[in-house]
Amino acid sequence: MKPLLRHHLFSPLINEMRRIFGSKVVDSLENQRNVPSSSRPLRGVRRATHNPRKTLLVTPSSYWPPWDKSMSMDLLETKSGFNYFRYIYDPSVSHVQELFEVAKSANDLNAIAAILAKYPYHPESLLTFAELFKYSGEHQSSADAVEKCLFALECAWHPLFSPLHSNCQLKYSHDTNKPFFTALFSHMKNLDRRGCHRSALEVCKFLLSLDSDDPKGALFCIDYFALRSQQYKWLEQFAEEYQYDNSLWLFPNFSFSLAIARFYVERDATNGEASDHSNKSTSVDLMKQALMLHPLVLRKIVDKAPLKDSSWTQILRNVFFGSAKPGSPSLEHMINIYVERHYIMWRFPELQNLLKDAALLVIESLKQDNREAQDWACVRKEAFSSDKNEYSHLLVSDFSDTTPSLPPEELRPFMVAPGMMHEMPPAEQEAGIEIRPRAPREVAGRNAALVFLESLLPWVDYGDNHQDANDQNNDD
Repeated sequence: MKPLLRHHLFSPLINEMRRIFGSKVVDSLENQRNVPSSSRPLRGVRRATHNPRKTLLVTPSSYWPPWDKSMSMDLLETKSGFNYFRYIYDPSVSHVQELFEVAKSANDLNAIAAILAKYPYHPESLLTFAELFKYSGEHQSSADAVEKCLFALECAWHPLFSPLHSNCQLKYSHDTNKPFFTALFSHMKNLDRRGCHRSALEVCKFLLSLDSDDPKGALFCIDYFALRSQQYKWLEQFAEEYQYDNSLWLFPNFSFSLAIARFYVERDATNGEASDHSNKSTSVDLMKQALMLHPLVLRKIVDKAPLKDSSWTQILRNVFFGSAKPGSPSLEHMINIYVERHYIMWRFPELQNLLKDAALLVIESLKQDNREAQDWACVRKEAFSSDKNEYSHLLVSDFSDTTPSLPPEELRPFMVAPGMMHEMPPAEQEAGIEIRPRAPREVAGRNAALVFLESLLPWVDYGDNHQDANDQNNDD
């Protein structure tokens, strides 16, 4: 298979954001992101600027600490043309993981914050705070923590490891590799939330290329990002070439997404763009095929989107759609993931019309010959024959755009006395270590418990007013 990634497509985030929001807005936000705090420096400590190294995955901010070299990457073996890698911790910080596991088992967020105060690029601690911020509605803080994690993990790459090559494998079965997969998946979702669907697609390609077992379920959303970024022909080519067995069209998400892709390719050809002279099936035929193979999807889409036109009620009264069953635990789970990830696509009127036309054709076809439904049921049973849910490790909620909130009262039980936390460790303060400028944060109107935990992190600052208020209280 051809490499999934192309160099000129891998870092399109800034360009994509400029296209969506305009250059002035994006440049202004980038400048704000890199402006150091103006709060007064600690006594006896020199404040320094910092120019972080450039990376492919994220753009580091100037207030981030320099990479601490706490991790590296080891080349395990080369087999069948593939290089297999694994992240490893530096022996000097190997105990940090034990501290993290103890803190996690005790639900002690302060202890995890203490780890980050001394080891600001510990991956699992950063990802823990990313989740905490996400469930507290602090999406930008969550994204920052994920990006710090990716920055550190990219800095640790082996010289032979590159996302621009298709021969690099990072197996999820190694525990030290798992944070990279988790961070990439979260980063991909954050890009999508910002409307940067093309960037999300490129990250999804990279994620899928790392481990052929697809431990994070990139295959269940790569088609969505391709559709949202209008990469219709790429999606068709990918479905044909992936793993050389041409079976992706059996997956619920690809069954419907390939029909949608073909619909937009046909529309573009009608509008005078490059004509498609292939002998591929029409979008209506592909949508009809998808409905015959996965009739349960229709009812779930109607409920989730939701589709409120009275014609859908009539269509669902047909026994083929109204009484449809998943057939296997794996397929039911795949359908639930598909509907959760893709339902927003079905709010486009042109796609609703395509779906309705195909559904009516299915009903009419079955009136003529019901054996076709039996044939597709056999295909479905053969393709998804397992009695076990082979995708139970994938949570439907991980593919959702909806994030449940975490009330402050649920956060407080996980917090212990922060007596061990200080602005900086005493040993570093006595040594006169330079402190990097930190990004100022707003406090007003935010979750108080979350602000408290955030204040323990070494790169967070709340500006002059916050400092002055504290000084005034101390003077009184």
